[in-house]
Order: sequence, then structure tokens, then C-alpha cells
Amino acid sequence: MEISTEQARNVMQSPRSPSSQPYLSASVTDPVKLGNGVQAYISYRVITKTNLPEYQGPEKIVIRRYSDFVWLRDRLFEKFKGVFVPPLPEKSAVEKFRFSAEFIEMRRAALDIFVNRIASHPELQHSEDLRTFLQADEETMERFRFQETGIFNKKPADFMQMFRDVQSKVSDAVLGKEKPVEETTPEYEKLKHYIFELENHLAEAQKHAYRLVKRHRELGQSLLDFGKAVKLLGACEGEPTGKLFSDLGTKSELVSIKLQKEAQQVLMNFEEPLKDYVRYVQSIKATITERATAFKQHCELAETTKLKEINLDKLMLTRSDKVGEAEIEYREIKAESEEATIRFERIVKRMNEEIVRFQEQRMEEMGVAFHQFAKGQARLANGIADAWRALLPKLEAASSA
Repeated sequence: MEISTEQARNVMQSPRSPSSQPYLSASVTDPVKLGNGVQAYISYRVITKTNLPEYQGPEKIVIRRYSDFVWLRDRLFEKFKGVFVPPLPEKSAVEKFRFSAEFIEMRRAALDIFVNRIASHPELQHSEDLRTFLQADEETMERFRFQETGIFNKKPADFMQMFRDVQSKVSDAVLGKEKPVEETTPEYEKLKHYIFELENHLAEAQKHAYRLVKRHRELGQSLLDFGKAVKLLGACEGEPTGKLFSDLGTKSELVSIKLQKEAQQVLMNFEEPLKDYVRYVQSIKATITERATAFKQHCELAETTKLKEINLDKLMLTRSDKVGEAEIEYREIKAESEEATIRFERIVKRMNEEIVRFQEQRMEEMGVAFHQFAKGQARLANGIADAWRALLPKLEAASSA
């Protein structure tokens, strides 16, 4: 029995465990357009199933919009430094595509994957913000969104500047340009190189997958147009030539349908997973930036602590009356430095664990995507061959006659 890519993802992302084992899964369903004009948006029904005691019951249904998912992503990124927070699908930059059926379905599927990746993550699944997202009513959720002091309260110009700053920091961190303090351990350099190369290769593969979808659609449309033209040609001919042309046109239309259907399958089950992992790598690069910032703070505070200690020793030798004040400053900066060191080490530990999880997850999910792609191409080739093969006896008979 064959399973769809979405079902395969649910197996990977949304474990449905027996009731005796702890489980948490969610489904993003039923996208509905609400509002008009620039105020229009899509709402989604999020259905949670769990037996975890911290949740309100075995099943909960809430309504969420895209900005709610953004809120969850931002909260997790802020609180779980070092964790590779799953990426969100991007907004459509073209207004006319924002509410197309294809775009809405692709976003719904991507949001479903986003939530279930969080729900299956060993740390993120216990987040209080995830529980809020999965259980709070719409009014409470809206209040949480707008009381934030983060990006939601920034003006568009501020947000764009922040975005450019983040992009610059990510690029600097990955390329090793951040000065003057940067981490240079072999393991860290290897990680940065791996992520940078992976992004390039994934983006290249996604670009060619997009071209393949486009080619299938264009060929399908050409065959559809050809089929209609041949049928019209057959209508001008008598029997048996007219019937032969009509059969040829019908087969062309049949093959066209197969190509259009497979184009949609390649889009959803192959191109979109590749695009999703391009976004995932970009999310990892943002985590690398956080690590670079934490390392810089760790080094700067360690250096400041040394200077404060040297200054304190000098004051004690000269029996200065400023010794008491200097001791307080030293203790405070030393405590702050120790906290920065712990914070940095926690990020390093998390990232070491996360990269292993990411690679295992990527191999599994990409394995499913490539398997679905190969199976679909084989199915398409066989279907096209069968369609034309069925017409050959009639064509051969006409040629002989």
C-alpha cells in the first residue's frame, strides 16, 4: 500500500504512540480566508492530540493565523539558544498568489510540519509557549502576540533594518568575518563549512526541481493544446482518418493530465521539501549567529574580569580606600562572566546535539522525498508509455492500409 508524502511526514513528525506512552501531535487543517482587501488573512484549525498531563485534555482545537505561528517561532528562538528552531514558510511576496489554492495548501502543509517538528523535539515539546499556542483561545493568543516587546512592536523601517543586521551577522558568522573576537575551534569551523555548503547544494537542487515542475506543466499544456488541435483536424476528415485523429487527440489529452498531475506531486513532495530544508539551514545560520554573539560576550567579560582583578590587586597593595568598591565591582563582573561562560557552553552543547538530530532527520525526510520522486517519475513514464502503446495498433493498421 502506498502512502502520501504528507502521511509519511506525519509518521516522522507526529508520532501517534499508544496511550501508555507519552505522545503529542498536532494537525494544521481547514484553511479559511477571513476579511477583505489588505486586512484579509488565512486562519487554520490546529488540532492537538496528547496524553501529557500538563495539557488540558486528550484533544484540543484552536484557530490560528500565520502571525501566531511567527509568535511561537520567535519565542522559542529567544528562549532556547542553541536549539535549531524549525523554520516557517515564507509569506508570498506577490499579492495575487497570496490566496491561490496552491499557495494556501503549500503553506498549510509547511505549517503542519513546523508544529509537529516542535512537538516531537525533546526540549521544545515541553515549552510553555507551545502549550499556549496549542491551547489558548483566540483572544488570549492575540493578547500574547501584541504584548511582546520584540519584533511585533517594531515599525516596518525598524524591522527591515533589524532584518538586514541579522542577515549581515549571519553571513559574517558563517563566513568567519566577525571581528575582533571569534571562535576558531576545528569543530566549529567544520560546522560552519558544512552548513554553508549544504545551503548551496540544497538551493541548487531546489532550483532544478522547480524547473522540472515547470517543464512538466509546459509539456502538459502543449499536449493538451495539441490534442484539441488534432481533434479539430479529425472533424474535417472522413472515416477512418477522422476517428484516428480523434483517438490521437484523446490520448494527447490523457497524457497531458498525467503530466499536470505529476507536476503537482513533484511540487508538493519534492520541490517543497527541498525548499523547506533551505529555510531550515537559514534557521541554523541564525543559531550560529547567536553562538558567535555568546562567545564574544564570554570572551569580553572574561577579559574585563581579569582587568578588574588586576586593578583590585593594585589597590590592595597600595591600601587604597577604594578597595571595598573595587571588590564589589570585581565580584559582580566575575559573576556576570561566569553566567556568560555557562550560557555559551550550553549553546555549544545544544548545537552538538542538534546537528546530530538534524542530520538524522534530514536523511530520513529527504529519503522519503527522493523515494516519492523516483516512484512518481516511474509511474509517469509507465503511464505515458501505456497510453501511447494502446494507440499503436490503430496507427499501424492505418499505415498498412
